Amino acid sequence: MVEHARHDAWQAGDSYDAYMGRWSNYIAPLFLDLLAVPRALDWLELGCGTGVLTKAITDLCDPSSVIALDPSDGFIATARQKVTGAHVTFRAANAESLAGMPSASFDVAVSGLVLNFVPDRIAALREMKRITRPGGTVAFYVWDYPGGGVEFMRAFWTAAVALDPKAGDHTEDKRFPFCTEEGLLGLARDAGLDKPTVTRLEAISIFSDFEDYWQPFTLGAGPAPGYCVSLSAEARERLRGKLSETLPRQHDGSISLRIRAWAVISQVS
Repeated sequence: MVEHARHDAWQAGDSYDAYMGRWSNYIAPLFLDLLAVPRALDWLELGCGTGVLTKAITDLCDPSSVIALDPSDGFIATARQKVTGAHVTFRAANAESLAGMPSASFDVAVSGLVLNFVPDRIAALREMKRITRPGGTVAFYVWDYPGGGVEFMRAFWTAAVALDPKAGDHTEDKRFPFCTEEGLLGLARDAGLDKPTVTRLEAISIFSDFEDYWQPFTLGAGPAPGYCVSLSAEARERLRGKLSETLPRQHDGSISLRIRAWAVISQVS
């Protein structure tokens, strides 16, 4: 197993929601506002995770149908608890091969905060375009890792690397250097997407106190939490202390940090 993949641990849906899912809730509506597509369309979601974007689609876009795919049974189980309705279908599937999906069978194909984890991103995007009808929309968004766009994650890794330089091997900015405006445009063009555009999506993550910030890192779902739980109890406590010393606090003890993602949109010709 690749060393950094050992720390990803994506099966536990509730743990992922505590770590990243709650902040994904802030970005998904911004993404859908940016798409501004009509109602009563057929949607495909690639990598639905715990159902954050799926729920936003059903709540805000009045879709005719939604097929949401993810390779993790644990994530799909969590998503099914959040999103119900006869027009929503969840399926276990990998992103790079949608062989069971007819060409030109969806109006919108989207992916939220997952494409950077897909081994063959170009294949996934080509499949999204293939299954989208002419005039339809292919769109995705990813965190701005290289630009420090997830500040609470960047703070974690800065403290971790200060204590253990080898922790730098697992940071998202090194693993996903293409998650920049230029890199994502290049990826979209290499995949054959038509006239792709890139837009910044921004929000604020507010933690009620330090424990609200720290506890999700101890649950093991995601690269940073995976690294955290791999530490010895002593090393983990040192990291906790380092973060407690360095994180900025508001007057009420809360911690406010920015989150930023890049959204890519293409209209299928």
